[in-house]
Amino acid sequence: MRIVGPVKVHVVDPPAYTPPYDHALCAALARHGLDVDLFTSAFAYAELPPPDGYARHELFYRHARGTGGSRVRRAAKAAEHVPDMLRYRAAAHEADIVHFQWLTLPGLDGQLLPRGRPLVLTAHDALLREGARRRATLKRLYSRFDAVIAHSRAGAERLVTELGLSPERVHTIPHGAFTHLANQQDAPLPPELDDGARRGAVVVLYFGLLRPHKGLDVLLRAWQGVEHAELWIVGRPRFEVAQLRAAAPPNVRWVPRFVSDAELAACFARAELVVLPYREIEQSGVAATALAFGSALVLSDIGGFSELGEAGAARLVPPGDAQALRAAIVELLADPKAREQLSAAARALAAGAASWESVAAKTAALYATLLS
Repeated sequence: MRIVGPVKVHVVDPPAYTPPYDHALCAALARHGLDVDLFTSAFAYAELPPPDGYARHELFYRHARGTGGSRVRRAAKAAEHVPDMLRYRAAAHEADIVHFQWLTLPGLDGQLLPRGRPLVLTAHDALLREGARRRATLKRLYSRFDAVIAHSRAGAERLVTELGLSPERVHTIPHGAFTHLANQQDAPLPPELDDGARRGAVVVLYFGLLRPHKGLDVLLRAWQGVEHAELWIVGRPRFEVAQLRAAAPPNVRWVPRFVSDAELAACFARAELVVLPYREIEQSGVAATALAFGSALVLSDIGGFSELGEAGAARLVPPGDAQALRAAIVELLADPKAREQLSAAARALAAGAASWESVAAKTAALYATLLS
């Protein structure tokens, strides 16, 4: 394929699962000199930042109504999905490279992908919590892509060993640190937490969508007996947390909803520690956010988290071990120097290997090999 002028890249996220990632990647690729269009759907939870050097097209699910995650909205999206994928396939003839971030219906979407252009997929959540039947579906789908990107060595290895992808088609490109979130000024805390900030509370933050595999129950067991600090649990629940809330001590504060980027920034800026005690993970946008803020991290020793520990940017504990988690939290709360060492390593990663400039350069290099 002969390319005249800048390489035309389509970044595609039909369900708008990861708007911050889409925005940061597209902006970085544009700064790298690529001509970038993002094809996605309207984000139901918040207003997004304006495109920065790229064009955004809300081509998918244009008639979906209802609140985010509601049954009405899901039904409307299901009805529109195939026509919208076919509409995008027609639009893709303008692209030199098509780079999918997510696919809404993996069992079907392999038949709806564009043809005649190199296809790239970022496997943001490589094979986690997938049964054998689902993995067979993903193997058929992923085989249709010319390149599959994982965010960590651990994720790349799983794609090769568990899904049987050819190592030559699997590429490791880190998740970029969300510096555009950290650059906000005078961001307000969620009102549910503002009184704690006024009291000057020492804060440990657990942030993100609340899901069973993320170890919230482990953290709450570990928190028993921790005094002179507050645990802030911030994020929209995706499972029933009423019993966990009822059993939590008074110094656990809850914001069980989607929060704005400004509220997010205020929470990370206030936290002395960010704790992610996941039972399984490949890589995490929350961890990437913490890197951007220079947060001291306590992470489970699994997947891509282990690689952050190897870089000195996180204290690692065994997954599911509440006692070890409590010991790490108590030790780091009492040791500002150790926290600062973790913070310095996080900032170094955010400015280096996890910078969007580095991510864009590696992604553009991958595109170039596919177009050569």
